[in-house]
Amino acid sequence: QINFVACQLFALLAAFWFRIYLSPSHASSAVRHAFATLFGIYFAVFCFGWYSLHLFVLVMMNYGIMTMASIPNIHRYSFAVAMGYLTLCHISRIYIFHYGILTTDFSGPLMIITQKITTLACQLHDGIGRQAEELTAEQNRLAVKSRPSLLEYLSYLLNFMSIIAGPCSNYKDYIAFIEGRHVHMKLLEVNWKQKGYDRLPDPSPTGAVMYKLCITLVSLILFLTLTKNFPMAYIIDNEFLDKTPFLSRLGYLYVVTQAAKPKYYFAWTLADAVNNAAGYGFSGVDERGTFRWDLLSNLNIWNIE
Repeated sequence: QINFVACQLFALLAAFWFRIYLSPSHASSAVRHAFATLFGIYFAVFCFGWYSLHLFVLVMMNYGIMTMASIPNIHRYSFAVAMGYLTLCHISRIYIFHYGILTTDFSGPLMIITQKITTLACQLHDGIGRQAEELTAEQNRLAVKSRPSLLEYLSYLLNFMSIIAGPCSNYKDYIAFIEGRHVHMKLLEVNWKQKGYDRLPDPSPTGAVMYKLCITLVSLILFLTLTKNFPMAYIIDNEFLDKTPFLSRLGYLYVVTQAAKPKYYFAWTLADAVNNAAGYGFSGVDERGTFRWDLLSNLNIWNIE
């Protein structure tokens, strides 16, 4: 877990550097793809050791499907292989390792990659294998019209911003971000001359990043405080099991479950902040004229609660 937090904090610093010094005006798309991929691979190896091989094996198997499978079946094969591999890994953790793998284990990133693999495969099937009139407006917007190159594929799946804790994003949005188009595309949806602007504004993610970092800090404090006062291990204490009424045990189980949730709020909100810090996640302007940075997100804490 220390490795996980260290990776994500370092990723946050790398994301700021990436946005400033490897912006599309300073570096080519290939350089941005390569940097994001290499750092992502390094983070995976640092955080999960040899277990990270599972991530790379799954990615390369599905790249073979992506390049060789027929378009009518590409989404089916991709789903079967990705979900099948993930399922085998989960089963091995239970029945072979008996949950003996580290608490923060490789199955988390593997689940994110499975989401991305199946998302891209379905969007590629929509873009090449179906007619435009068969698709919804959202499917048309996200449809991928050509198979990705190896570098683009690796960057999408293994980039340092999302490899550890997500979130899953759409392939076209990610490519537009790497090529420096995604903010511009969203800004063009607004008539800025009517709002008194002579040219397109330049939205900064700093405010969104600081807001999300505040949420991560509160989540961390809540997690450390609640789990200290309501330890999870107490639910299997012999005295607790023998002498506490059933409803009281059930109530305590509910409390410790709630106490554990801020850990996930911390991890997932920090991951959102990392993507925003890199300049990824701009979703447009709301009715009040505020820039929104929620194009991709792991969670909505208010709605969950």
